[in-house]
Amino acid sequence: MLLTTLIYFSAISFLWYGLNCLFNKKMIQEFKRFELSKFRNLTGILQILGSIGLFTGLIFPVFTLIASAGLALLMLLGASIRIKIKDNLLIALPAFGLMILNIIIFLISFHTYQKAIFPNLN
Repeated sequence: MLLTTLIYFSAISFLWYGLNCLFNKKMIQEFKRFELSKFRNLTGILQILGSIGLFTGLIFPVFTLIASAGLALLMLLGASIRIKIKDNLLIALPAFGLMILNIIIFLISFHTYQKAIFPNLN
């Protein structure tokens, strides 16, 4: 139940962020501020794909591992950019929070499903 709740929260968050990344004027300006305009569409698409991967992982758990690892990495990069441009902690908190959330999802999923996903793993 906890894992499912975390997955839904993360998946909905990334779907929202991904769509905003693609279409929201404020996000377009943020990527200009980051000096990463050329990566805005890619970032939005990766966020949406990660969201779809998390939702798919509710049926096929291996997708949860792939999506949560990818989203955690994406948020590590996002948090790093926030640090690089010296944003305050409050502005950087969503990136850090979503990174930690997806690390938790990955770890719980791996522990829960490791025998089903990796039957030869001891």
